[in-house]
Amino acid sequence: MGVPAYVFTPAGPEHLAALTDLRLAVMADSFNRIGRFDPERARVWFADTYRPETTRLILVDGEMAGCVAFHAVEAGVLKLEHFYLDPRWQGRGLGTAILDGLLAEADAAGARVILTVLRQSDAQRLYERRGFTVTGRDDLDVYMERPARV
Repeated sequence: MGVPAYVFTPAGPEHLAALTDLRLAVMADSFNRIGRFDPERARVWFADTYRPETTRLILVDGEMAGCVAFHAVEAGVLKLEHFYLDPRWQGRGLGTAILDGLLAEADAAGARVILTVLRQSDAQRLYERRGFTVTGRDDLDVYMERPARV
C-alpha cells in the first residue's frame, strides 16, 4: 500500500474547533509523556496562535486528515507549525510526503525553515531525518531549523 494521495485546501475561521480537537487528539500522548497535558490550556493556546490565512487543511479522499501552517516570518525564513495528522492517517508515510513537499517549496524559495517541536515528541526524529538540527531548548520545546538549500 502506497502513501495516500493528499491535497491542500485553505483553512478558515470556521475550522478552529475541528483543528483544536485534532490537536488535542494528536498531542495528548506527547504532553502526558512530559506531564504537561492540560486540555483547557491547550485549547486556549491553539485559539491564540491559529491563523487561518497561513494554515492549510490536508485532505485525503475529500476527508480532513490534518493541517499544517507554513509561512514567511521574515525574508528568507519560513516557519512550519501546527502540523497535525489525524492518528488514523499516521504511520503511512503521509506526514513524510507532506513535509517533503513543504521543504521543496522552501528550497524553491531559497528559504531556511524553522519550527518548534514538543520535548520528547516522536516528530523530532522525522525532522532530523529531513535535515533539521536543534538550535535551542526550553522546559517545554525544542527549536529546530533547516538551512536554505539552493
